[in-house]
Amino acid sequence: MEKRLAEILDRKLEIRAALATATPEQMEGFKTELDGLAVEEKALNEKLAIASKINNGEMRGKVMEKPVMEVKSIDKEMEYRKAFMEYVVRGTEIPVELRTDASTTVSDLGAGIPSTLLDRVVDKLEATGMILSRITRTNYKGGLSIAVSSLKPTASWVSEGATSDLQEKTTAAVTFTYFKLRCAVSVSLEVNEMAITAFENAIVANIAEAMTKALEQAIISGAGTASPKGILTETAVSGQSLDGTPCYASIMAAEAVLPQAYENDAVWCMSKSTFYQLTAEVGTDGQPLAKVNAGIDGKPARMLMGREVVLCPYISTYVSTMTDDTPFAFMFNFKDYVLNTNYNVALKKYEDNETDDIVTKAIMVADGKVIDKNSLVVLKK
Repeated sequence: MEKRLAEILDRKLEIRAALATATPEQMEGFKTELDGLAVEEKALNEKLAIASKINNGEMRGKVMEKPVMEVKSIDKEMEYRKAFMEYVVRGTEIPVELRTDASTTVSDLGAGIPSTLLDRVVDKLEATGMILSRITRTNYKGGLSIAVSSLKPTASWVSEGATSDLQEKTTAAVTFTYFKLRCAVSVSLEVNEMAITAFENAIVANIAEAMTKALEQAIISGAGTASPKGILTETAVSGQSLDGTPCYASIMAAEAVLPQAYENDAVWCMSKSTFYQLTAEVGTDGQPLAKVNAGIDGKPARMLMGREVVLCPYISTYVSTMTDDTPFAFMFNFKDYVLNTNYNVALKKYEDNETDDIVTKAIMVADGKVIDKNSLVVLKK
């Protein structure tokens, strides 16, 4: 009976919605149908009233074990709908007396029981932070100039009472300018108000990661026009840019042209895939060219002929089909690269008055250059 009463109510609401566009013929049909529905609804309500009296002990008879629930009237149904709208729009709790009576089964658990949300947002991981920690960082306002000289005086042996030639010491300058790095994330006002704490934390972490990635990409291959000038954008010293492949002979040739004065601090830099191509190479004594050991902290320590290898996703992986003259590995002392930050990272949060979106942005002003490229040895296809 309750189900049929609900169907009658739904049909009445459908007829009411259709009245605005109904033709005279349809109006007559609706009138006849409504009269029939009213008669049927009255009979059902009378039956329910009798059943209710039996349950309350007002009439003799067998008491039902489960009481019959009172069917909501049209006015109560509209009240429930208004309460539901308030819940959706403003989060106002629906009064207990207006909630739909139903029994939740196992099949309803997905919708009936809200999931417990852990205070964490899982993002796809990206490899960052392996370069910034190695370079030289400065923070000078108004740009920076560093004197660079390729000439050093030499000492000479002289006889008693003799003198030596006076020598000239010339210098040039590496000048740093200004490039702005900006990252902004916008979320709607609604999302900002409803988001969990982890969501806001994730936005800040993502901005930091994005700026780190942009800086490291510029340090490796930046053009130097709209971003810092990268290591691979520099022209290597004559004889220190070699053609090769990931093989024993190419690594030995690169090691041979690295000046001895830069031997101690230079490291290899290449992609992870290129490095593991080198693990198959062995020397004339059968010893592997590349080795992976466990570091002090337990993390892998990768070496090429005893020299540290820095894995970097910002350089091309060697493949036989890659374009000629594309660098796939290089040796360099990262301390010879200087990143000067005129305006360090500043995080701001503001509301866009046009869209009501909440914008979180980070800005920094920086420039970077190689100040000594003598430790740079590049392997190209």
